[in-house]
This record gives sequence, C-alpha cells and structure tokens, in this order.
Amino acid sequence: MTIEQFATLATFGSTWAVLAVGHNMADHVFGQCDHQAANKGAPTAEDVAAGVSPRRGWAACLAHVGQYHLVMAALLALVWLFIPLPLPLPLSLSLSLSLSLSMTGLAAGFAWSAATHAVLDRRWPVRWLLQRTGSPAFAELRTAGLNGMYLADQALHSGALLVSALLITRL
Repeated sequence: MTIEQFATLATFGSTWAVLAVGHNMADHVFGQCDHQAANKGAPTAEDVAAGVSPRRGWAACLAHVGQYHLVMAALLALVWLFIPLPLPLPLSLSLSLSLSLSMTGLAAGFAWSAATHAVLDRRWPVRWLLQRTGSPAFAELRTAGLNGMYLADQALHSGALLVSALLITRL
C-alpha cells in the first residue's frame, strides 16, 4: 500500500466517523428544534386528501437541514483542526496538494447529504420505500420503544452519509 492510498483510507475513515457522530449530534441535539421535528414531515397523506398544500412543512424541513449541516461542518472543521489530514480549507497547510480534499468534494458531499436528508425527512419517501420492499408493518411499528419509520430513516441517513464521505474524500 502506498502512502497516498493509506492517506486516502485515513481521510475516508476520519470523514465517515465525523459524519456519523455529527449526524447523531445534529439530528438529535443541536440541529433541530421541536417545531422543526414536529413539522418537517407535514402534511400527512390524509391532510393532502383533505386539501392541505403538499408544500406545507418544507420550511421546517429546510431549516432543520440547514442547522444540521452547520453542525456537521463545525464538527468536521473542529476535527480537521486536530488531526493532521489533508485539508481543503484556504488557510490550511496541506501535507500534500495531491492528497488534499477538494472544495468540490466537500460541496458534493454536503449537497448529497442535504438533498437526501431533506427528502428522507419528509417521511413519506421512507414509508413508500418500506411499503414497496415488503415491510409495510415495520413502517407502522410503534411498540416496545421501537419506531420502524425512525429506525429506517436513520439507516437511510447512514447510507447517504457513507456516500457523502466517499464524495468528500474522492472528488
């Protein structure tokens, strides 16, 4: 394994770890208020059938996605200040220009994360996916402290963040 390959693996691993930890902190602690959490998925199918605009809830969803990504960016910057990995920041002293993360990669990774997060947090795409992959009962599960929609949502966010880490590392 070359030093470049090792640096790429270390960068990917570190980026993925920060995004995974950041996701939990941003989704559950610092990245949304009660209003956003309660309204980001609105309206329900029943609301739309009753005449409510399907655009309702987007403001809360996009506000959450914005806060979420500010938390993610802050955590990524904080970790990169203490770990000597190649940095894409203008003021950084990159160890190697050929290994440094590009602003394109950061933009692509964050754009992918924001787009997928916004769509998934509207809730109906997660329910739709579960219903079409043979798990409609799991989509309705709300017993013994478990919530199928929440668990599926978190799994899908993790998959999206894996793609984000790849984009950040490789573009």
